[in-house]
Amino acid sequence: MRKFYLSLLFFFSTYFVLFAQADKTAYIEKYKTVAVKKMLEHHIPASITLAQGILESGSGKSTLAKEANNHFGIKCHIEWNGPTYTMDDDTKNECFRKYQNPEESYEDHSFFLTSRPRYAFLFEYEITDYKNWAYGLKKAGYATNPEYANLLIKVIEENDLQRFDQLKSVKANELKEPQLAHAPEHPETPDYMPSNFEDFHPISLSMSNRIIYETNGVNYVLALRLDSWQSIAEEFGFYTKQILTFNSATLKTALHEGDRVYIQNKNTQASVMYHIVLQGETLQSIGQTYAVRTSSIRKMNKIKKNEDLIAGQRLKLQ
Repeated sequence: MRKFYLSLLFFFSTYFVLFAQADKTAYIEKYKTVAVKKMLEHHIPASITLAQGILESGSGKSTLAKEANNHFGIKCHIEWNGPTYTMDDDTKNECFRKYQNPEESYEDHSFFLTSRPRYAFLFEYEITDYKNWAYGLKKAGYATNPEYANLLIKVIEENDLQRFDQLKSVKANELKEPQLAHAPEHPETPDYMPSNFEDFHPISLSMSNRIIYETNGVNYVLALRLDSWQSIAEEFGFYTKQILTFNSATLKTALHEGDRVYIQNKNTQASVMYHIVLQGETLQSIGQTYAVRTSSIRKMNKIKKNEDLIAGQRLKLQ
């Protein structure tokens, strides 16, 4: 019976990811032309614009995108005198800009970035330098999510959005999608189960359409604003203790929006050989970055239980 539930869990997780990818592909197809047009007009990489649109609007599926045509989460601010839309965000009843159509949202997004001094330094980067643009947007305070830059880069690279940054016009033949960018119409169910799925003990199945990511062969999700260890455990059919174990955490470990939350056991080794410790890092935070168990890092480096890490210290990860 347990293997049956494990198979169902893996099946639904696979389909959630594929459906989410299909939404992204459809979004890119629909808005790539306007993104390239705004790039040529305002010198904002089309890859960045599309990735922000995908993240901020949930590939056009968010309430704000559907009800207000707002694809970039831009709030009213003091200078806005156009239509508005009110919804709860960081606080209750926040004011967001409302547009007649998505194209207006794209144009206002360009104006928003080009007209504010705090974003001025971004335009010193090459239009093909999407990574510095991503990190720069986070640095300038576009979003509060600590993983925002990495999320943008992930969306860009997984969907090859950087190809649009090379274009010099909006000719249809230049905007053709490569075939591999499309999700398969009938995705195959894997013929095997990863060995560490044997450690799962689900008590229910989650039907929520949350995106599942992967690093070092280990699946994880990103914590949302109202998430807790208990709520994520319940969503994916685990006991809270299991989720805490997967993440080398305790109930006292703070969970912030954008934090990685692994939904299976992490590996005993990373995909890289070493890590240089940065100021403020802990074994737990390093393990979360590389999807490696804290106990394994401790064992590989002969670190005692209460021993502190030192900035500049080199840790073996293999």
